[in-house]
Amino acid sequence: MSQDTADMHSPSKYDNLIAAARAVPPAPTVVVHPCDETSLRGAVDSAVAGIIRPLLVGPERKIRDVAARFALDISGYEIVDVAHSHDAAAKGVELIHAARGELLMKGSLHTDELMRAVTAKAGGLRTDRRISHVFVMDVPAYAETIFVTDAAINIFPDLDAKRDIIQNAIDLYNQAGFGKSPRVAILSAVETVTSKIPSTIEAAALCKMADRGQITGGVLDGPLAFDNAVDPESARIKGIKSGVAGRAQILVVPDLESGNMLAKNLAYFAKADGAGIVLGARVPVVLTSRADTPRARMASCALAALYAQARRQKTPTVAV
Repeated sequence: MSQDTADMHSPSKYDNLIAAARAVPPAPTVVVHPCDETSLRGAVDSAVAGIIRPLLVGPERKIRDVAARFALDISGYEIVDVAHSHDAAAKGVELIHAARGELLMKGSLHTDELMRAVTAKAGGLRTDRRISHVFVMDVPAYAETIFVTDAAINIFPDLDAKRDIIQNAIDLYNQAGFGKSPRVAILSAVETVTSKIPSTIEAAALCKMADRGQITGGVLDGPLAFDNAVDPESARIKGIKSGVAGRAQILVVPDLESGNMLAKNLAYFAKADGAGIVLGARVPVVLTSRADTPRARMASCALAALYAQARRQKTPTVAV
């Protein structure tokens, strides 16, 4: 979808994402500790929509009690009974190693509890790529689906970590069917390089790394301030001539704090939905929040399912 042709009254970007995921086979998904209504309903709704095929991991009695209390039909889903949430996280990772799932989905346990099992040096799901998080945001006022990274995993990423954060996001964009060669804006407070703001120096270095083939598959520019990254008129006023400025599709933030604030500002002030996915592990990890809407939860599953399908086939599946 381009800014020139997007219609503010057209179907939601998430509707398109969910429809695309329903067009491919449901992804076997290990759901870790779905022991409250929100997390169990998210898994069941996504399964009913044909997006995932869940394997529920957690205290069986508690899962069945939640299902009965909220009239959720889980009769068709296997449950692996474990005692506690930390056991569920460890068992979930073990099931991924056993090829029982192509996705890992967070239930009602804390994010850090799940990610400790994912990132464990022994028995975890690490690869040679830094693990990072992407918010895929449906902002009603912006024609593009916008990626914000990293706002949940890497607190103060260094230059090498940012290289992986950017590459993870580009790979997701290219492989999950959003298009090709996304426009990547590396954000800072200003659009000029200055020694007084270290993130501007890293942004310039990352752009040069892309020039040298150390980052591939996207078009990078930075440093860019937020306004001239997403607004063509702001870029024009500042005299920035760039294929990215004013039309960014991926926003790379300097650190977790700024990214988290940006994503939540978009959610609460701009009424954006944010689907969350963790990349760089052996499988995509669906990372949802208790505050997520049911549609955002389903979109997170859809995003991960499309990415898993594309990685399996080594080509994009469908356009979103």
